[in-house]
Amino acid sequence: MPALIPTRFTAKVIWLGHNPDRDAALETQALTEMVLGFAGHAGESRAGLTRPSDSRVLAQYRRGTPIRNTRQLAILSAEELAAIAADMGLAGLDPALVGASMVIEGIPDFTHVPPSSRLQDEASGTTLTIDMENRPCQLPAKPIEARHPGFGKRFKRAGVNRRGVTAWVEREGTIRLGATLRLHVPDQPAWPHLDAARAGPG
Repeated sequence: MPALIPTRFTAKVIWLGHNPDRDAALETQALTEMVLGFAGHAGESRAGLTRPSDSRVLAQYRRGTPIRNTRQLAILSAEELAAIAADMGLAGLDPALVGASMVIEGIPDFTHVPPSSRLQDEASGTTLTIDMENRPCQLPAKPIEARHPGFGKRFKRAGVNRRGVTAWVEREGTIRLGATLRLHVPDQPAWPHLDAARAGPG
């Protein structure tokens, strides 16, 4: 029995970008296609089979511990990006300013698709595994502020539940602008003890 179910939901890739040097700037640079290996996009600052752990996983590891890199890509939806911009009081928000790797359109409430879902390119078969929600942070404030003075600090609040997801490459290949990605979701029910688990080990 298949563990993943192809759904009726598809998304169109409307923007691609990469960041060659995260230490220099958060902003990404637009691409027309993205060649993806198992370590991610070559030359991308987020690429690699492993990464040093950070503040997101302090409950599991000391900062800087080498762990599997499930954050090779940052994927946002056009619909949620537009909602962020509107809440900030902007007509639009350049995805490069928030460090996006990819922007798609067509999947509702994209930030909350189930972890371990797949996005599969219907033409090339290139497949991305969604790790989890990408929580909003203050890092985009600086590039947003430089482009839109007075608006940078508004991003973190506006981005709650809309920041998209992080993902890693399960099947190598090339994804191009205009590609159609089909959403595949895990064939299992929601865990009924999730609320109790979120309460912590107490």
